[in-house]
Amino acid sequence: MPVIAFFSVDRRQLATLTGEHLWLVGISMLIVVAVGVPLGILLSRRPGWRGIVLGSTNVIQTIPSLALFGLLLPVPWLGARADRLAILALSLYALLPVVRNTYTGITGVDAPVREAAIGMGLTPWQMLWHVELPLASPIILAGIRTATVITVGVATIAAAIGAGGLGDFIFRGLSMVDNSVILAGAIPAALMALFADLLLGLLQRSLVRVRH
Repeated sequence: MPVIAFFSVDRRQLATLTGEHLWLVGISMLIVVAVGVPLGILLSRRPGWRGIVLGSTNVIQTIPSLALFGLLLPVPWLGARADRLAILALSLYALLPVVRNTYTGITGVDAPVREAAIGMGLTPWQMLWHVELPLASPIILAGIRTATVITVGVATIAAAIGAGGLGDFIFRGLSMVDNSVILAGAIPAALMALFADLLLGLLQRSLVRVRH
C-alpha cells in the first residue's frame, strides 16, 4: 500500500498518534527547560560541580535509548504508567544540550561587560536577569533547539513500551515488514523535527539580531 494511500485511509489514527507524539515531546521539553536552564545557571556559579553534572548527563547520552526505557521500567511509580516513564527518559536524554549551552552562554559573557554592570551597582541577581541571560539567550536557545530535535526522534522509541506516538506505526510496520506503514510514522516525525528546528532557528536568529 503506498504511503499516501495509507495516510488517506488512516487519517484519524495518524492524527491521534501525532497528537500523542507532540504531547510527549512538549511535556518533556518543558521539564528539560525548567530543570536544565537553572542547572546551567547553578554551574556558572559553582564551577566545581561542572565535571559531575556534565559528566552524568554525558553518560546518559551514551546509553542506547531503548535500553534506558528498559532500565526505568522496574521503577514502581514510573513503571505503572508508560507515558510517565517515556517523559522521564526523554527528559534525561535532552538535558545535556540545555545545561551545557546555558553554562557556556553565561560564562561566555565578556569580562568588561560584567565589570561595567558591577560598576553600575547591579547585584548578582540583577546581573543574571538584566545582563547574563539576555546575552546568553541565543546560545541557550541553540541548546533547546538541539534538545527538541533529539526528543522528537527518540520519542518514536516510546511506542516500544506502550507510550504511543508515531513510533506505533514504525514498530507495526517492522513487524508487518511493510515499508508504507514504517514511513507513515517516520515521515511525520521527520517533518515535526524539521519544523521545530526551523521555528527555533528563526527565533534564535532574531535574538542574535536584537543583540547586535
